[in-house]
Amino acid sequence: MSAIPIRYVEPVFRPPSEANSLILPVTDGCSWNQCTFCEMYTAPQKAFHARGEDEVMESIRRCGERFGGDVKRVFLADGDATVLPTRRLLAILEAIRLHMPGVHRITSYCLPRNLRKKSLADVKALAEAGLDMVYVGAESGDDEVLARVNKGESYESTRDALEKLGEAGIKRSVMILNGLGGRGLSVQHAENSARLMNATQPEYVSTLVVSFPMGEERFRAGFPGWEPLDQHGLFVELERFISALELRRTVFRSDHASNWLALKGTLGADKTRLLGELQQAIEHPEHAPLRPAWARGL
Repeated sequence: MSAIPIRYVEPVFRPPSEANSLILPVTDGCSWNQCTFCEMYTAPQKAFHARGEDEVMESIRRCGERFGGDVKRVFLADGDATVLPTRRLLAILEAIRLHMPGVHRITSYCLPRNLRKKSLADVKALAEAGLDMVYVGAESGDDEVLARVNKGESYESTRDALEKLGEAGIKRSVMILNGLGGRGLSVQHAENSARLMNATQPEYVSTLVVSFPMGEERFRAGFPGWEPLDQHGLFVELERFISALELRRTVFRSDHASNWLALKGTLGADKTRLLGELQQAIEHPEHAPLRPAWARGL
């Protein structure tokens, strides 16, 4: 595409699967922004605020004029577009449909806390207006891990949000952070994360490996004694997580650049194969198709 008539505030983040989407900021930053493992919105220029309605509508109108029906997907940025009032989100979705009629998928990040403020009727209205899928960073299903990293959520709050989304007909792509509990909480992190997935049956589940490009100081301040998992420990934890999953038809991905081992499949159809690939990486890492250290990152 040629120059996009949207004001972007760098750095801009989006899920890997939104690489070909039009990134449409409706907020800047993240309304929570207190998770100690997350560095995405810590830059001063990324302080949270909702973008003005006039600016967002003008961006949509100008993109419609510039690109016509060529835009097929739209990702509502930044960290949690669903913090906006339902009225504003419905107006944005309607404007996209009006000015970019070729769009067939609209997605956004979603914090579980934002869904507590919306009724089921509100969420159903968003689905009917075109919000197709949201990305939920659950990170863990274990309350102790969530508290240690200042997530501001719990097993129950995340489960409730995922259930509400599912009932409304909005697809859910859930992310779990491999290694987030460190050595001490690895077992309960894996098992309770699987329990959360089993209870909610999301359409997509992915795992990333916790990492700290800007350093671990802020994370360790809230999680004293945290010991990172080595490569072997990460594989063992992931094997425990997948072994405990009882999913009927969920697309599973562990192919983000932070992962040592790329895994892809559908659970439960491919559970045995995925566990076999993990077992090889655990027992014979020298023969496993591992990503080289220099190629890993966020």
